[in-house]
Amino acid sequence: MSKKIERAVHGPSWIEVILGAILSAALGIALGAVVLVIKPIAVVKEGTKEKDIPSGVITYREGSHDMGKAKQAAAKRKAFAAGQSVTVTEDELNALAAPAPATPAAPAKPGEKAAPATAAASGGMLASGAPNFRIRDGAVQLSVPVTLNLAGLEQKFLVQARGGIVKKGSTHAFEPETIYFGSCPVQRLPLVSSYVAKKFIGAKGLPEDIAAAWPKLASVTVEGNALKLTMP
Repeated sequence: MSKKIERAVHGPSWIEVILGAILSAALGIALGAVVLVIKPIAVVKEGTKEKDIPSGVITYREGSHDMGKAKQAAAKRKAFAAGQSVTVTEDELNALAAPAPATPAAPAKPGEKAAPATAAASGGMLASGAPNFRIRDGAVQLSVPVTLNLAGLEQKFLVQARGGIVKKGSTHAFEPETIYFGSCPVQRLPLVSSYVAKKFIGAKGLPEDIAAAWPKLASVTVEGNALKLTMP
C-alpha cells in the first residue's frame, strides 16, 4: 500500500499531529507578540494617579532631563573616572547619555555650496536612539527609542526595561526584571528577551573613561532619584 493511500485510510500520524500543534502554537505566539509590539503605549506625566490610567494599557513615564539640574554632570563624570565616589542624579545621567552634537559642516570652497552639518548615524533596518533613565522606588528604568526602517517605511517603537544594578562576577551591571518592546512583555519570552536586552538595552556600552573606572566600584545603590557609585 502506498504512503498516500495509507495516509488517506488512517489519517495523519501522531508525530504529524504533534508537530502541527507545535507549529500552530508557535505561529500564534509570534502573531500575538507582533500585535502587542505595535499596540500603542500610554505616555504618562509625572504625578498621574494609577486610577486615571485605563486598565490593561502599558504605560511609560519618561525620566527627567532638565539640563538646568545637570550642571555638575561633567564634573562628576571626571571625578568618577579619576576613582572618586559620586552620586549621579536622574537628570545628570540623562545629560551624559544625550546624543553628541552634529558634526560641523566643512567650509565651502569658492563657488561651491556649503554641506549641511551631520550627526552620527546608526543606520540599518533597526536603529536605536539615545537612552533615557528614570530612577524611582528603588529601581532603575532604562528606555530606548527604536526605529524600524523597512523598504523606506519607518515605524517607531519604545523598548523599556526596569530592574536594578547588581554585582555580576567582578563588575556591576543592569539586570532588568521586566522588558517591554512596545506593549509586549518580552521577559516572558526567554530567547526574545535576551536578544532585545543585548540589541537595545546593552548596545550603547559605556564611554571609555567610565568603562575603565566601572570595574573598580565597591557598590552601586539607588537613593531617591539618583545612583550612588561608591569606590573602595
